[in-house]
Amino acid sequence: MLNTLKKISQEMASSQNFEQALNILVTKTKLAVNTQCCSIFMLEQNHLVLSATDGLKQSAVGKVKVPISEGIIGLAAQREEPVNIADAKLHPRFKSYPAIKEDDFRSILSVPIIHKKRVLGVIAVQQVEPRQFTENEEAFLITIAAQVSQAIGGLKQKELVKASRKQVFFEGESAATGIAIAPALVLGGQITIEQPDTPAVDIDIEYQRLCAAITRTKAMLDDVSQRFDNENDEEVLSIFTALKLLLDDASLGGEYEREVMLGWSAESAVSRVSLKFIQQFSEMDDLYLKERASDIRDLGQRVLRQLIEPGRMKLDSIDKVILVTREADATILAEFPRHKLVGVVSELGGVNSHACIMARALGIPAIVGVDQLLLADIDGKRLIMNAHRGQLVLSPTKAVLKEYQELLNAEELLEKKYLAEIFEPAITLDGKKAHLYINAGLLSGIQNEMVREADGIGLYRTEVPFMMQPRFPSESEQVEIYKQVLDAMPNKSVIMRTLDVGGDKALPYFPISEDNPFLGWRGIRLSLDHPELLLIQLRAMLQADQNRGQLQILLPMVSQLKEIDLSLSYLERAYAEVQAETGKTFIRPKIGVMIEVPSLVYQLDQVAQRVDFISVGSNDLTQYLLAVDRNNPRVNSLYDSYYPGVLRALQRIMLDSRQHQLDVSVCGELAGEPFGAALLFAMGCNKLSMNHGSIPKVNYMLRRVNFAELQCILRQALKMDDGSQVRELLLDYFNQQNIDMI
Repeated sequence: MLNTLKKISQEMASSQNFEQALNILVTKTKLAVNTQCCSIFMLEQNHLVLSATDGLKQSAVGKVKVPISEGIIGLAAQREEPVNIADAKLHPRFKSYPAIKEDDFRSILSVPIIHKKRVLGVIAVQQVEPRQFTENEEAFLITIAAQVSQAIGGLKQKELVKASRKQVFFEGESAATGIAIAPALVLGGQITIEQPDTPAVDIDIEYQRLCAAITRTKAMLDDVSQRFDNENDEEVLSIFTALKLLLDDASLGGEYEREVMLGWSAESAVSRVSLKFIQQFSEMDDLYLKERASDIRDLGQRVLRQLIEPGRMKLDSIDKVILVTREADATILAEFPRHKLVGVVSELGGVNSHACIMARALGIPAIVGVDQLLLADIDGKRLIMNAHRGQLVLSPTKAVLKEYQELLNAEELLEKKYLAEIFEPAITLDGKKAHLYINAGLLSGIQNEMVREADGIGLYRTEVPFMMQPRFPSESEQVEIYKQVLDAMPNKSVIMRTLDVGGDKALPYFPISEDNPFLGWRGIRLSLDHPELLLIQLRAMLQADQNRGQLQILLPMVSQLKEIDLSLSYLERAYAEVQAETGKTFIRPKIGVMIEVPSLVYQLDQVAQRVDFISVGSNDLTQYLLAVDRNNPRVNSLYDSYYPGVLRALQRIMLDSRQHQLDVSVCGELAGEPFGAALLFAMGCNKLSMNHGSIPKVNYMLRRVNFAELQCILRQALKMDDGSQVRELLLDYFNQQNIDMI
C-alpha cells in the first residue's frame, strides 16, 4: 500500500497541470482498489463539479455540478467523513444524474478531500454489484485522500492564478511582524536540490567544476562574513562561519567530491549528498535539529547556483522586493542590499531558523510555512504581506492595494510620531512614571542609539548565542559576549536570564526529544541537572560585570522553591570560585525568578524571602493558566493574554509583590502591546520590558493617558467575560483620548 501511495503521489507531482494530475489520481486509484469506477468532484461555490473520472461518461467532466446539499457525494462533503453504501439507490440521499451515466453502479464509497480544515472535493469509487466496501478499502481511500490533499490544494491554486488575474490569498506563520508591498522575487525556483541523477561523462572535468563552484561559494560566504564582521555582529557572523565550515573536505564538501569520484556529475553529486543528509535531519524529533536541514539545503543550493546559474542574483537594477523561496536561508538575506529587501516569504522553515532570527534582527517582515507557494508562479507579481497575521495577497485588486498602502503609510507616519518622542520620559498626564526596558538576544538588536534610550535591558536571552554555536560556548567566550551586552547599556541595569532551552527552543548539539516539551526538561530544570553548564555561565556573568554593578540574574521556568534554593547555592559557589581564582572583589548581583508557572503565583511571600525581584513571563504564564499550547494551530485561538482570568492572575501577582516588597516587572509580549502595557501599568507594574521596536509606541501611549482613568478601565476589564470585550474597552478609551496605535 505504501508503495502504491508513493507512486500515485510522485506521478501527480510530476504532472504538467491540474487536469492531468486528477486523471492520474482516478486511474491509479481505480486500479489500486480494483474497482470499476473512480471519480473526483471538486468543490466550487457550494457545488461539487465532476473534474475527473475513469468509469463515468467523459463528456460530463466539468459540466455536471452536484449541489453540496444533494446526493451521496454531497453527503460526504457535508459530513466531512466517508460514506460507504452497499446499494446507493436505496439511500434517501440518492439522486440520479443521467449525464454521467452511473445508473449501472450500485455500491459507492465517497471520501472527502480535506486540507487545512477546508473541504476541497470528494473522491468516490463505485461498483456494479451491490456490496459494502471493506474496511481495508475504505482505509486505503481515506489515506489516498489525505495524502494528495496538499498537492491538490496547491495545483488548484496554481490553476487559479494562471487562469485569472484576480487576487489570491495565502496563509502562513508570522516569523517577524510588519507589512510590505512589493513585487515577488523568487530565488531557488530554478535551482532545486532534487536534480536528476546524471552520470559523469568525464570525472576529471566534473571534479574541477565542483571544486570551482565550492571555491566561489566559500568566497561568497567570506564576503558576507566580512560585512558582518565590520558591523561587529558576532552572532550573525557565527552563522556564516558555521556554514563555511560545512564546505570543508571533512564535511559536506568532501562528501560532494567523493560522490563525483563515484561517477556522478557535479550537480547530481551535490543533490545526492544534500538529499541524504536533509532526510536524516528532517526525520529527527528535535525541532531545532529539523531546522538544521535548511542549512544543508542552503549550501546545496548555493553550490548548485554556482554550477548552473551563477549570475542569477544580480540586484543592481531591482527595486524593493519581497523574497520568495522554498526555504529561506541566512546567506540569501545577508547578500541582499538591505534597502531593497522589504519582506521574506518561504514555503518551508520554522520561526526559529537562522533566517528568521536574522529577519527579526534586521527588522524585516517574514512569513514561513506558506503551502505550495512556488506552484503559483508568482515571480515578478505584486505581493502584499501582512506579517502581523501571517497573510499574503497575490495580485491584489486596486481597492485592496489602496487599503494596504494607506495602512502602510499610516504605520510609517505613526512610527515617525512615536520616534519623535523617544527621548521624552514615559510619564502619564497625571505624573506617574513608567520604566521601559528592552528584551534582547542578538547584539545587533541593542547596538543602536534608539535602544540606548531605554532604561536598561529587562531580559537578555542568553540562549540565543548558545543557539548560534556548533557547541556549548566556553567560559571565556561567554565572558566576551556578556561584556558586549553590558557595554551596549553603559551604567544601566541588565537582567541576564540563565540558559532557557527546551520547549520550542533547542540546541543543535544538545537535542531534547519529549512528548510534551513545554511541561518537560527546560529552563532551570535543565541547568540544575547540568551544574557544570550553570556554573560556567554564572562565573562568566560575574566576570563580565566586574567593577560595573549592572548585572542582575534571572532564573527561568522556576516551579518550586527548592529550585531557587539550589540555584542560589550554585551562585554562591560561582562567586567564591571567581574571587578565589582572580583575587578580585566582585559585586553581588541581584537575583530574580521568572513567574511563568502558576504554582509560584501563590507562593510569592516565600519567593520574596529568597530573591530580590521577579519578572513575569506573560507568554508562558498565559499558556499554562489556559492549558493552551500557543504553537498548536488546533488550539492557539484559545490563547489570549487578555482573558480576564489571566488578567486576574497578573493583578494578584502585582498586589502580592507590593505587599511583600518584591520588585516586579513584566517581560512577555503583553508588555510590548499598548493595550497590555496600559493594563499592566494600571495594576501598578511600572517596569515593562519589550522588543526594542515596541518602546516608541508604548512610550507614546503612556504619555497620553491618565493613570487614574486606566485604573478605572482595569476594574471594568477584570469583570468581563472574555478577552475580546477587554480589547474593545481599551480601544474605546484610546479613541476617546485620540491615541493612534498600530
